[in-house]
Amino acid sequence: MPGIINKIKSFARSPQGRRTIARGRREAADPRRRSQAKQLLGRLRGGRGQGGAGRY
Repeated sequence: MPGIINKIKSFARSPQGRRTIARGRREAADPRRRSQAKQLLGRLRGGRGQGGAGRY
């Protein structure tokens, strides 16, 4: 696993990684995006009890 972690670190330090991180921070500050992320996490955690029984 150390190889994967080193690759992630080097990507985060690269110009493309810095742009990606900055974009993620901007989108996380947007209330609409934040609510979309909360809904996605709820679905991933197994929030099937909210009327979405036929989706999967």
